Amino acid sequence: MANELTKNQQNLVSLVAGHELGDIIKPLIKEIHLFDSYIAGTTHLNDKSVLEKIKVGDVLSLQREDNKFDSNAILILNEEGKKLGYVPEKDNIIFARLMDAGKLLKAKINDITRKGSFTQIGIGIYLVDL
Repeated sequence: MANELTKNQQNLVSLVAGHELGDIIKPLIKEIHLFDSYIAGTTHLNDKSVLEKIKVGDVLSLQREDNKFDSNAILILNEEGKKLGYVPEKDNIIFARLMDAGKLLKAKINDITRKGSFTQIGIGIYLVDL
């Protein structure tokens, strides 16, 4: 019959043989744009040289932080794991809940505006979905 289901005899090992796992999983990953915001706290960085190395399009990681001032604090780190600042407190509650539930979020720089010694960094926040 044409509509009959048949059992595939290949096993998982034969499907991934000769491929990097990332190459196999990558087409399955979807990035869902959630929100546009900015990086807060850049004026309080100990090492401001990190701001000189960033560029539009950089992918940033988000990490929950145990913070006595904000229970929903989310650190924003560059690709080297250096602190750039935080998701603004006014925007972070939903993202903190998603991260606490095990969801993977990341950010991408979409705008950099330098005004004297101040650097404003616009970001998009994305849910990484498999």
